[in-house]
Amino acid sequence: MKQQFYLCALVLTVGAVVTDRSLAAEPTAKSFTVYPIGHVDQIDGRTVIVVQKKYQDGLLGLDQWSHVQVIWWFDRNDTPQQRAILQVHPRGDKQNPLTGVFACRAPVRPNLIALTLCKIISVKDNIIEVEKIDALPGTPVLDLKPYAPGQDSVSKVKAPAWAGPPKQSKQSP
Repeated sequence: MKQQFYLCALVLTVGAVVTDRSLAAEPTAKSFTVYPIGHVDQIDGRTVIVVQKKYQDGLLGLDQWSHVQVIWWFDRNDTPQQRAILQVHPRGDKQNPLTGVFACRAPVRPNLIALTLCKIISVKDNIIEVEKIDALPGTPVLDLKPYAPGQDSVSKVKAPAWAGPPKQSKQSP
């Protein structure tokens, strides 16, 4: 219950923490308020996304899709120090070259927005069971979008060597 109260009271102000004062002086800088629609949880060993009841109607038809893109917040990295990091060794491996956070999937970045593609197991009421997600229980979920293969997939992908070979699509023709 404590976790639910925390999520109901959570308001994420994207851009409010300015670690680089030169950015604060930018005349085009804006702040946006983002409200979580739910959170990640574990229920009886299952990985689920618990959507707030007030957003439950927005789940209508999601069960017709096999996968969902979950947009969530790296809340455990939300410090000025973590937001100020702009270069990392991908995957925390010093063998990988120093890389900008916008050129890899690092959990530290100026805006702690994360995206995970999840296989949907079931949608019941305000609970979406997913196969897995790289977020911890209690992590705020900002938005959900169905994965649409005709719009979201790319046929010819280029990636750096440290990222490994591109995964082959398992879509049926």
